[in-house]
Amino acid sequence: MSTSLSTPQPDVPAPPPKRFYASLWVQVSFAIVVAVIFGYISPAHAVAMKPLGDAFIRLITMIITVMIFCTVVTGIAGMRDLRKVGRVGGKALLYFEIVSTLALVVGFIVGNVVHPGTGFNVDPSTLDTRAVADYAGQAKAQTVTDFLMHIIPTTIVDAFAKGDILEVVFVSILFGLAMSAAGEHAKPLVTLLESLTKVVFRMVNIVMKLAPIGAFGAMAFTIGKYGLSSLGPLLRLIASFWITSILFVFIVFGTVSWVAGFSLLKFLLRIKEEILLVLATSSSETAIPTLMEKLEELGCSRSLVGLVVPTGYTFNTDGSALYMTLAALFVAQATNTHLTFLQQATLFSVAVLTSKGASGVQGASFIALVGTLSVIPTIPVAGMALILGIDRFMSMFRALVNMIGNGVATLVVARWENELERETLQRNLA
Repeated sequence: MSTSLSTPQPDVPAPPPKRFYASLWVQVSFAIVVAVIFGYISPAHAVAMKPLGDAFIRLITMIITVMIFCTVVTGIAGMRDLRKVGRVGGKALLYFEIVSTLALVVGFIVGNVVHPGTGFNVDPSTLDTRAVADYAGQAKAQTVTDFLMHIIPTTIVDAFAKGDILEVVFVSILFGLAMSAAGEHAKPLVTLLESLTKVVFRMVNIVMKLAPIGAFGAMAFTIGKYGLSSLGPLLRLIASFWITSILFVFIVFGTVSWVAGFSLLKFLLRIKEEILLVLATSSSETAIPTLMEKLEELGCSRSLVGLVVPTGYTFNTDGSALYMTLAALFVAQATNTHLTFLQQATLFSVAVLTSKGASGVQGASFIALVGTLSVIPTIPVAGMALILGIDRFMSMFRALVNMIGNGVATLVVARWENELERETLQRNLA
């Protein structure tokens, strides 16, 4: 009887544990701390670091439109039920409108209770309005028709050339629907776009390795140019907005997350790199690629992520909504402008549209606020000069609330669509 002996297999060594300093969030955190110290010690040299932050933001925005196009098109083309596209879009828009309107209300309540502008007693004629005039030139009254027409690009190429996210989403949805209707004829193109999607996400991974450098440059410029001392006179406004933003995230988003069946805190820990990056760059767009990737990892379908996240960056600007109503009341209070209930209601109704109408424009929230104030002639737009110097500090939390809100919205719509089980989401978050 022969005995067969199996050749012993050599032990495969386990991969070495990832060192803590190799984590992106640790690197970005370190870069931010160094940038704050550098900006405080040497403001002139810190201001010169601005191109590092600008270059990183441009690298991200360079990729965003192609990534959204590939994600949305392949997602829709792979859907068997095209009615789901309309259903998901409708639910997302309903959610966006409810939460962003709530943010506008909260901003008004805080402004009327805290009165951050009381005591300034500013004479608008003494303010330097030249800087505000540049923003006022870009701000203009926009009707609902104007806003809807803006969604449609002049040409397909124009949507990508301008980098307008909403226009790119519109083109992508049309293209995806056409590919789905083409059936078998579109299969080679679907395969090509799926391959392109993988390459684009590889590009994102490469670019994100530069995130600590971009965060350092952006934060060093902010501290070097404006300085921590510039926060003093307007500390009440900044503190009011920051605290309101934090409470809005944990109370409103926390309640929504609890109802949807997941822990907001665990979700925030999952996107800690994106949170730090948005705070450093004061731009929520820098987090779009990796946020979409992480939402897919949590169990959301590619098509749903591709529809909800980019659309949310126009329609679900909760942080901008909080800022607009609070800042509008600050300007009125600082210039001793009394607003009647009817005037505040008018501001609110205009802000519902203008908080969405200037998306994709640099300094969008500031431009939208100028446009909103212009509908109440008694409020001197020149008062905006008071907060222009601290707008960079305000935009940190504006962008942060916008980004977190869109992440939460995507998970909520995925749960609403029953494409993501509660247990699966909780397991993935853990």
